[in-house]
Amino acid sequence: MEHHQVAIYLAAMAAGGLLGWLAPALGPGLEHAINPVLGALLFVTFLQVPAAELVRSLRDGRFLSAALVVNFVIVPLVVAAMFAFLPADQAVRLGVLLVLLCPCVDYVIVFSGLAGGSSHRLLAATPLLLVAQMLLLPVFLYLFMGSELADIVKAGPFLAAFLILIVIPLALAWVLQARAARHPAGQRVCDAATTTMVPLMAATLLIVVASQVPKLGDSLSDVAAVIPFYAAFLIVMAFTGKAIARLFRLQAPAGRAIVFTGATRNSLVVLPLALALPDDLAVAAVVVVTQTLVEVIGMIIYVRLVPRLIPEKTPAAAL
Repeated sequence: MEHHQVAIYLAAMAAGGLLGWLAPALGPGLEHAINPVLGALLFVTFLQVPAAELVRSLRDGRFLSAALVVNFVIVPLVVAAMFAFLPADQAVRLGVLLVLLCPCVDYVIVFSGLAGGSSHRLLAATPLLLVAQMLLLPVFLYLFMGSELADIVKAGPFLAAFLILIVIPLALAWVLQARAARHPAGQRVCDAATTTMVPLMAATLLIVVASQVPKLGDSLSDVAAVIPFYAAFLIVMAFTGKAIARLFRLQAPAGRAIVFTGATRNSLVVLPLALALPDDLAVAAVVVVTQTLVEVIGMIIYVRLVPRLIPEKTPAAAL
């Protein structure tokens, strides 16, 4: 499955779209399954990050600095440049902000690895990127949308998502790691759990797409209007990521990983936040899911082009 995971993800999204179109009544029920399957996916992701590796990753100053700069300095500037040209609908704008301001922490590791990127560095940086985006997202939303944000976005869903999707899966992963270090049975459980990564990602994509397709309704034109922005974002971040890798003098594998972390967004984790918005802003969730559809197609192109953008034997600093 790992060798064919890109095709599996595309098939899962296609199946989700077909299911949502043929059986729209299933949408509300499927929404309730998003958090459990996403929590399981993140648990398996965290399980691959040994607690000791996190300490070592904090010492990789250049890579971590590059990842933080590209995600929390460069990306907000790129989003700010396109913000004025977005559709005027408040829900659409909020959906775009939610998804583009948060770096991906799950399948970015897969796609980066397929392109020869330093996936283990991204994996070790995952908890730091998650915590940073949850702390900074409310700040960025306020800067973009101003005081009107307080009337529509409440702190409760953000805190709940952070607890359910980050704190609990991370704590459970570390507990299981500690048990695996002392008992062979624990190690067998860890090994078995990590083999579920691809099926869990496919299940998550299918459920997410199927649950949101019925919501399109009269908003199809508004949602379609953001697709060029998502495509432009991928193009801009490819070259911006390369520039950041060069600025921090990273070798090719680390430089490729920076390109991927700057381009891929955390649509699956921020989706529960979009789903918690008032009913009149429900289209924001569909806008978030649309980004996933564009991004997965973009990642297929990235896997082929990023190795050419940052050649294997050439330090990114020399490009």
